[in-house]
Amino acid sequence: MVTKMAPLCKLFFCEASFRSSTLSGNHPYESFNLPILSTFSSRGHPRLSGAAWVRKLKNMTTKDDILKAHTVISGQLRNTPAQRSVHLEQLSGSEVFLKLENYQVTGSFKVRGGLNKLSCLSPGERERGIIAASSGNHGAACAFGASHAGCPVTVCVPTYASASKVELMKSYGAEVKHHGEDCLETEVYARSLAQENGLAYVSPYNDPHIISGQGTVAVELLEQATALDAVFISVGGGGLIAGMGTYLKAVSPGTEIIACSPAASPAMHACIEAGEVIEVPCSETLSDATAGGVEPGSITFDICRKVIDRSILVSEDEISSAMRDFIANHRMLIEGSAGVALAAFLKTREDYSGKRIGIVICGANISIEKLREILD
Repeated sequence: MVTKMAPLCKLFFCEASFRSSTLSGNHPYESFNLPILSTFSSRGHPRLSGAAWVRKLKNMTTKDDILKAHTVISGQLRNTPAQRSVHLEQLSGSEVFLKLENYQVTGSFKVRGGLNKLSCLSPGERERGIIAASSGNHGAACAFGASHAGCPVTVCVPTYASASKVELMKSYGAEVKHHGEDCLETEVYARSLAQENGLAYVSPYNDPHIISGQGTVAVELLEQATALDAVFISVGGGGLIAGMGTYLKAVSPGTEIIACSPAASPAMHACIEAGEVIEVPCSETLSDATAGGVEPGSITFDICRKVIDRSILVSEDEISSAMRDFIANHRMLIEGSAGVALAAFLKTREDYSGKRIGIVICGANISIEKLREILD
């Protein structure tokens, strides 16, 4: 059943207390299949008009943008494997390809978008430096790219940011500033710092160059696995699924794009279900890389509404169970956001028996403390 929600505000703002919480079996948002994109909100009003719509269209990522990004970054990064999973195939009766972005430089797909964005800055902008907002992986991606470009970098992180991810950013030379109790507050603060100091701001998802870079995961995946019936992708702000979905819908329109979100922090899921950006309460989740709010006016929202075919929520127990199962049977380290996509596949595997499936294992950056918590 799809639960209809009354729109609460013009922008999305996650009231995240980040307290420990146990999810019950029931949740106000159910998994759903998306209808054809409408140009009207749930209130019947046009979402955008006139100059605002033209600006939005100019920021829409295309297949050609993604292929160009792939050319720019491919020599600097790993072409990560798309490995068959005998274990998941035995459980599901599907052919399962794991796109192993946990093997990527910095331990996450995020470096793809970061490097592509840096390549689009002018020499003067790179010399002055950049500011980014991140809960961890995007900050490490920007710091890695900036270190190779001789570019100063400051990363603003929320107060709950993982200590291990902060140390990873610092290891690449980033200056780290803690600010904000949720990621949206951190993003607003980072943008203001960039403006005050005349520096380029590098968004974790709300940027066409970032989206194009993340979309290169799909370029490689289709080269490696050829035709796929469905791809499971974890969703936070929507940069990865917007990029991958744009490319897949252009090149392999029959491939089902499945958005996977933690039920504790279902930002994009709830907004798409409502047909517009709404206020959504969020809680602490193992998937810290997908947690929190979406920036007002983010270009990922409309792209996600266009490319996502199905959206699935998973509980914290389902995420931790999927992570334990994966680590035990594949002997690989993964983080919570990767566990979200795995949990969504395991939850719905009967629907995909006999089909060719891709699952994006999006990262490996997890603290020792959180890993112990999951394995115990």
